[in-house]
Amino acid sequence: MNISQLFDIANVFVLPFWVLMIFLPKWKLTQRVMASYLPFVVLAGAYLYLFISSITPENAAALSNPQLADIAMFFSNETAAATGWIHFLVMDLFVGRWIYLEGQKTGIWTFHSLSLCLFAGPLGLMSHIFTYWIVKAFFPNSQQGETVVEEAVS
Repeated sequence: MNISQLFDIANVFVLPFWVLMIFLPKWKLTQRVMASYLPFVVLAGAYLYLFISSITPENAAALSNPQLADIAMFFSNETAAATGWIHFLVMDLFVGRWIYLEGQKTGIWTFHSLSLCLFAGPLGLMSHIFTYWIVKAFFPNSQQGETVVEEAVS
């Protein structure tokens, strides 16, 4: 399998998880699948393979003391770019899963935050935090309990 195929497979691999969290959040299968760490193990395995494939002594030296120009040069390599992209896929999905689980626990609506997280992880995270703050401030009785969100953002 070449780098381009691995890149394509990783992109398609994450989509069912996003579809389940965004469109079928209350479905028992979604809850069971999202309780698992298996998707992250698979993606992290692909990341590890690409990371090992893309690292050279020169890259390691550049990444140990990162400068923007060195990082840009590193990511100009197709394998390094695929490695970085899979890093985004893993981390965005992990954050999306956290948002999903928090929404399930608190009853806070997550459709918008998960949709944003799919395309721009940090914006989805910020959206969920703001949604939590708004719900807490204006609808304090609608929550089912205290969450990790409160501890993380207080």
